[in-house]
Amino acid sequence: MTNAPPQEEATSAARVLVAEDDDAMRAMLVRTLRRAGYTVVEVEDGFELGDYVAMMRGHGGTLAPPDVIVSDVRMPGRTGLEALGRLRDQGIACPVLLLSAFADEETHAEALRLGARQLLDKPVDLDVLKAAVRDAVAHD
Repeated sequence: MTNAPPQEEATSAARVLVAEDDDAMRAMLVRTLRRAGYTVVEVEDGFELGDYVAMMRGHGGTLAPPDVIVSDVRMPGRTGLEALGRLRDQGIACPVLLLSAFADEETHAEALRLGARQLLDKPVDLDVLKAAVRDAVAHD
């Protein structure tokens, strides 16, 4: 029995890095994006996100850069905003979608200032997330 995702959902080459410290939320995000046809790499917190960025090809490492990063804002180690700032400081321009249950106007403004493509409020509508990732991949 195979239930292949519709081709218009994603291209097989699109890689999404998901950074989320809540295990259940991360599992749901990863499952949703994989079912939509994306290749998904997951990290558990800001420490791992920072490590992944440090090990990306072209920045001293061997890991392939993602096409899109989906990151929680509040995580142990490094916040999504701090990781976004570090990405931009290193010249990495891949689209970043941030997720937050606690985003106020200041957080939204800072995310946009740092170059986030979008800041989605939690609980995130999974159809909205898939559309945001699809849009980010298409316009990157």
